[in-house]
This record gives sequence, structure tokens and C-alpha cells, in this order.
Amino acid sequence: RLGLERADTAEKALIVIVDLLEKYGQGGNCMESHMAFTYHNSFLIADRKEAWVLETSGKYWAAEKVEGGVRNISNQLSITTKIDREHPELKEYAKSNGWWDGEKEFDFAATYSYVNTARMTTSRSRYCEGYKLLNKHKGSITSEIMMEILRDKESGINMEGGFMTTGSMVSVLPQLPNLPCIHFFTGTPDPAR
Repeated sequence: RLGLERADTAEKALIVIVDLLEKYGQGGNCMESHMAFTYHNSFLIADRKEAWVLETSGKYWAAEKVEGGVRNISNQLSITTKIDREHPELKEYAKSNGWWDGEKEFDFAATYSYVNTARMTTSRSRYCEGYKLLNKHKGSITSEIMMEILRDKESGINMEGGFMTTGSMVSVLPQLPNLPCIHFFTGTPDPAR
């Protein structure tokens, strides 16, 4: 929200978010119940001209500029070796913890997560299922198709139960500046409604 408030481009919003992250860190409970549950955040940041994926681990972060095709995020790191911007101490911190030897190519997801990134796009995870659904419609995604994808319960994208999807948003961002941007938000916690 602060990125939206303080920036007028996707790149400037990225800078706002990483500046706040580096200054204040992140944390807090992700649930209203008394169960302590926290995780590190990921962001899709887009404007009419460009899009970025920002993924975090504590105060450390990596950002990938989306150059085309489709891109999604979920509850796991997905930025691998294509890193367009990064925390200035990202690699040194990984080396100091013994997570990366400094010799092989740096892979953010493999270094900073517990997920086996080789299986990440082949397992039946929310990330993988979202990737499949987006690729199925690649080149012809409309706002209606995107809404269908976000309503999909079988894939786990629209979660029910203890961990529930709390809302979804679909934005249409035409590249021509004379056309209006349109944003759709769910009015209830369940995007299927």
C-alpha cells in the first residue's frame, strides 16, 4: 500500500518497498488466531510499462524484472538466477552462513529457501498449479480468465479451511495512456463468491 501511495511507477514502488524493508524489516503474525505464523513476503508490482517480482527473506531481497510471458508468485521463492536488483549484502550474507560457496552461479530461491527448486515447477504446489493455469492461457488472458484462475480451488490457489484466501485482485493496465486502468477486487474473503 505504501508503494502505491508513494510511487507513480512500478520501479519506484519497488524502491519504496525495499527501502522500508531494509529500514524496518518485516514480521508480525499472518493470522488473527493465537497461533504464531509468519512468513516472508513476495510482491508482483506492475504499471502500464513494466512489471517486477520482488521476493524477500528477512531484510534481504531479490527483484526480477518481468520481460514477457507470464509470471506468478506463491508461498515460496521463485527468483532463481535472473536477478535484476538485490540487497547489497545478499550474496555476502549467504556466504557467511555457508549457504553459498561464492563459486557456483548464485540462485536466490535455492540459497534462501527450504524448497528444492529443481522440483518447484513440477510438484503439485500452488506456485506450480498457478504457473500451469497461466501458461494454458498464455497470450489470451482476459480479466475473466484471470478471475477464473484466482477462483480455482482444486489447484489450491483459492484456499479454504485453516489457511483461507482472504482476497484477490485483477488489474487491466493498457499500455496506451488514454485508456483507463481497471481494477477488480473481491468483496468477500472467498474469490469464488
